Amino acid sequence: MARLGARLEDPRAPFAEMSERWQTIPGLSQRVPEVIVAEIGTKMEPFARADHLASWAGMCPGNNERAGKRRSGRTTKGDRWLRTALVQGAWAARPSKGTYVASYDRRLARRRGGKKALIALGPPLLVIIYPVLKRGTTYAELGGDLLDRLEPERLTRQWVKRLEHRGHKVTLEPCPAA
Repeated sequence: MARLGARLEDPRAPFAEMSERWQTIPGLSQRVPEVIVAEIGTKMEPFARADHLASWAGMCPGNNERAGKRRSGRTTKGDRWLRTALVQGAWAARPSKGTYVASYDRRLARRRGGKKALIALGPPLLVIIYPVLKRGTTYAELGGDLLDRLEPERLTRQWVKRLEHRGHKVTLEPCPAA
């Protein structure tokens, strides 16, 4: 086992610095980034944007609508090893607290269910991974409350709707800024 471990360390030596940066992304430890780099590579020139990478990987859902009827939105066929690695990364990121990835997962899991949310977490993970590979930057955590900070009016509407659904009458009055 020691000899095999030493043989595996040699090819990974050039990626040691990149491996340090991968550790900052929630859900990605050591094996998941190795599989991602093995399947995608380190050169991002073939992909103009991060969503192109997600589409190439087959992680984007289809949009099959005709005559106002929505049909299946299953993901397209892509690299099965990459998909498996991204789902494993999503499983690992799920229990983290206060991260954008975990809050995105919880939001989707409420509506779609847990397993569908794991598949839907693949494209956001690829969007996070893309600049790390392309520009060599480190991941900066956006926080679990990113959407609440970007769209506070939407959050207020959701709370009012939930309270009215529970049978309360809600009137909003602006309070003076503290």
